Amino acid sequence: MRAPEAPPRLGRGLAALFGDATPSGAVEAMRRTNLPLTALEPGPFQPRTRMDQEALDELVASIRQQGVLQPVLARPHPLTEGQYQIVAGERRWRAAQAAGLHDMPVLIRRLSDTEAMAASLVENLQRQDLNAIEEAEGYRRLIQEFGLTQDKLGDAIGKSRSHVANSVRLLQLPGSVRERVQDGTLSAGHARALLTHPEPESAARAVIAQGLNVRQTEALASRTVRSVDRTRRAADRGIAVETEAVARELSDQVGLRVEVSHSGRGGTVRIHYQTLEQLDGLIARLSRSG
Repeated sequence: MRAPEAPPRLGRGLAALFGDATPSGAVEAMRRTNLPLTALEPGPFQPRTRMDQEALDELVASIRQQGVLQPVLARPHPLTEGQYQIVAGERRWRAAQAAGLHDMPVLIRRLSDTEAMAASLVENLQRQDLNAIEEAEGYRRLIQEFGLTQDKLGDAIGKSRSHVANSVRLLQLPGSVRERVQDGTLSAGHARALLTHPEPESAARAVIAQGLNVRQTEALASRTVRSVDRTRRAADRGIAVETEAVARELSDQVGLRVEVSHSGRGGTVRIHYQTLEQLDGLIARLSRSG
């Protein structure tokens, strides 16, 4: 509750995101006031999909003792006069309701839909209020919907480009694995290690069942990858031996050099000739065979 207020960091983050072309609504001065809780409603751009009940209960207890120390950020409702959509601070609003408050401090800023979405994402990312999957989703939305590069996004939120890239990669995990990260069963470190596993879902179940830490999960993924590589190389060597034998047999039959290459389920057969007479002889031989 005593962390520095979000708006100053938020303003710098949005300025870094949008540059000199930032719409006026994103940088205009905010108006601070107290509003009834009934005048506020959750905004449509909240990146957090889960709220930890224990942490929310602790916040409720704190608000009952000390009140709301940090205002929420809201914008005027685009359709309803006198109503406001929460851009950042929905958890504080819910805790204030549970604590029995009737009003709370609010910073009001006029924001467009795109500005509100960016502000909500940046505020949550900078406050570290998101789990690893929510963070990754936030990065992806900002990159896709605002056309940002990973470098520019990293600068805006104080993270490295590699951190942004590695976070977004977590969205490649199967849904069941992402769920375990979101509910806290697996950490972000576990998730990054499982990205390298050829079967992340079965590996995640093994990690959970055996209680493996991140380093052990990395070792599990590394062993599996090496085993798969060895099996694949052995299979490739077996196929190569077979295709070489077939090529020799065909070469003996047609009297020309033959190459057979196999890739996946199919492949190619190449017959080399040096003169048109050899080609004519091959065609004649194939015609008689037909």
